[in-house]
Amino acid sequence: MDTTLKAQYKEQITPSLVKEFGYKSVMQVPKLEKIVLNVGLGAAVADKKLIDKAIDELTLITGQKAVARLSKKDVSNFKLRKKMPIGAMVTLRGTKMYEFLERLIRVALPRIRDFKGINSKLDGHGNYTLGIEEQIIFPEINIDNVSKITGMNITFVTSAKTDEEAFALLKEFGLPFKNLKKS
Repeated sequence: MDTTLKAQYKEQITPSLVKEFGYKSVMQVPKLEKIVLNVGLGAAVADKKLIDKAIDELTLITGQKAVARLSKKDVSNFKLRKKMPIGAMVTLRGTKMYEFLERLIRVALPRIRDFKGINSKLDGHGNYTLGIEEQIIFPEINIDNVSKITGMNITFVTSAKTDEEAFALLKEFGLPFKNLKKS
């Protein structure tokens, strides 16, 4: 079963990018490889329940089980010990990735207050990270059950060789970039 964005990628986005960048083969066209959602919770050092709550919320948002992220080293100033859970993450690929992207573009981003578009700064390797300040923009989250507003990073990993190609790909998918220079 093809999601509408997956079908749109094959039928419209690929030919458009082939034309724009002059690829010799459709296999050269950059594609979205995965979407990674990451929630960092430094406060979880004091309250272990925050991690479980973040994992449950990420699982609700994505439809895929999230995992806890563990600290790599001891930091005495933060009362942090090695291998303590300090965040949660989930990696989406395939159909779930396209379904999440569609919900993000069509439902979640328009729910942000005073939304004027997202920054168009890529990382130099064809990947883009979007920071979200409140998890409650997702309709799956019941505001009454939220104990703490947490933000998250959503990273779009593409197979693009340059930022210009990745920007064109993400813009074709419908990510609402601000009208800024593509740098």
